[in-house]
Amino acid sequence: MPINTNNPSKKSWLKVSKDSDFPIQNIPFGVFLTRDDIITIGSRIGDQAIDLGALHQLGYFEGIPLTDDIFLQDTLNDFISGGKKTWRAVRNRISEIFDIDNPNLQNNEDHKKVILFSMDEIEMQLPVQIGDYTDFYSSKEHATNVGTMFRDPENALMPNWLHIPVGYHGRSSTIVPSGIPVRRPLGQTFPRGADKPVFGPSRLVDFELEMAFITTDANVMGEPIAIDDAENYIFGMVLFNDWSARDIQKWEYVPLGPFLAKNFASSISPWIVTLDALEPFRVESPEQDPEPFPYLRQKGQNSFDINLEVAIAPEDEEETMVTRSNFKYLYWTMAQQLAHHTINGCKINSGDMMGSGTISGPTPDSYGSMLELSWQGTKPVQLKHHKQRKFIEDHDTVILKGYCEKNGARIGFGEVATKLLPAHQNK
Repeated sequence: MPINTNNPSKKSWLKVSKDSDFPIQNIPFGVFLTRDDIITIGSRIGDQAIDLGALHQLGYFEGIPLTDDIFLQDTLNDFISGGKKTWRAVRNRISEIFDIDNPNLQNNEDHKKVILFSMDEIEMQLPVQIGDYTDFYSSKEHATNVGTMFRDPENALMPNWLHIPVGYHGRSSTIVPSGIPVRRPLGQTFPRGADKPVFGPSRLVDFELEMAFITTDANVMGEPIAIDDAENYIFGMVLFNDWSARDIQKWEYVPLGPFLAKNFASSISPWIVTLDALEPFRVESPEQDPEPFPYLRQKGQNSFDINLEVAIAPEDEEETMVTRSNFKYLYWTMAQQLAHHTINGCKINSGDMMGSGTISGPTPDSYGSMLELSWQGTKPVQLKHHKQRKFIEDHDTVILKGYCEKNGARIGFGEVATKLLPAHQNK
């Protein structure tokens, strides 16, 4: 089935600004609360949210095999389980309905009243019920920077790093959508110069600039996913801020790895952008040396040119852009991550989420965390109004944005903006 939605000349009868992340070529999927306090599955064109539940009930998806309640649920999990053929058919139909030359809905004022919402009339929700969450560590630049700080610079990468996509299993219970504040975590740390650990709020809270992909039901237990099939089981992508407490992390991660320093909060953008929408922005991933084992080998363009930005906004002040990076810098691709994840027979379900790991570029202004940008706090990052940051302070808002742009076409993810609140005070 062709991806008709990606036609760069296609225009919508809905108003779309030139710099919008959501032209008719995007058609992402999300879940939102309407002005009538009804949760529905939806899409977006420009600054208009589309109630897919209402669109379906009014017969606009006739001919596509969908259950009556597929868009009347509070998560996308069942729709994602329908598979790539269903996702593509629905996106193609939405693009037909909102094409500038299609008068059916365009001239039906009664239908438009129940189908369309302005963005200020809705409240975005977590788009999927995330059953399992895995975070990878796939940026060579980031891994090298961290290894240089904490180990021997001559042996910054661990011996396994160039052979496998390193990852760990995280917690899905504290993944929240954009706009939901998170709290500074409490925990044990071992401050420099101390002779024993102390307990209290983390002093080194950090963002991690990541992206994440959402899977469909992919395999049965015991059955690996082949590298060439892996992308067929990836529904789409979101921006991902995997909050970290660096002082807690340093004390606890040996010998087993990330735990309380990572699982207190992670934030995602609410609109899932499909791989189909990103297809025009494919690029080659970095050359891999040594050559991976056969189950991880890929040819062709297996990454995407996605511009990424992070800004910090102190309370009641304007934001400062602190880094610009790109998804294409990742050494290990999404397909490799999924193939490796299942080579031992691990089962993957609809709504599972896989984080990329911090995405750092080759230059200091493209690093994906405050740990790197301030180089462990030794080089404070300059903000507007003569302010500085070594790490994230209480009441700061961290804003991640991402978009693709090529030959005048733009596909974006919106943003994930999250305020850091003070630590919980025990009574």
